Amino acid sequence: MPQPKLPAAFFQRPNVLAIACDLLGKHLYTHIDGVITAGRIVETEAYRHEGDNSLTMHLQRKRHQAQGLHVPGGHAYIYTVYNRHALFNIATHDAQHPDAVLIRAIEPTIGVEEMLRRRGLARPVRALTAGPGVLSQALGITPALTGQPVTGDIIWIEDHGERVADADVMASARVGLAYAGEEASGLPWRFRLKDSKWTSPAK
Repeated sequence: MPQPKLPAAFFQRPNVLAIACDLLGKHLYTHIDGVITAGRIVETEAYRHEGDNSLTMHLQRKRHQAQGLHVPGGHAYIYTVYNRHALFNIATHDAQHPDAVLIRAIEPTIGVEEMLRRRGLARPVRALTAGPGVLSQALGITPALTGQPVTGDIIWIEDHGERVADADVMASARVGLAYAGEEASGLPWRFRLKDSKWTSPAK
């Protein structure tokens, strides 16, 4: 039985931290090249335009590209790091408040064979989808999908009725943000399901 997709209103709420936490346990789907792949979201990171120097610096350094965040919440924002890893973010709030949630890891559920093919792996191990770059590769997500609604038929997120208790969520510092200064790099805005074997390596 089809499950309900998260509506745009879910992503247009002003509290990006709440959105990042609420996405845990939801199911991320892609329909790329005629193939549906999906996974349960087990790790996210929140980025806020106020009080977060990492996002401030990103908006400045990637001024043209970062226009993809100045949109109503509920659209994909994908950019590449190290010239190879595509990071899948979801713009939240509204066009005047360029907040975002980075999806860092999923537990694969649908289309695993296609994910393995895309990743060049023989069997479903943690490295298949545990990390934002490999997750995007497994799901077929590329920067060309920036601007796509995450409520449509190419990328969407479903609520399968799972309710994640606060006690089951681990908050910690985000990954790879030393360049943004101690305050930004220390913000506990990385959220993981404690019992999941599919979260990205702790750093």
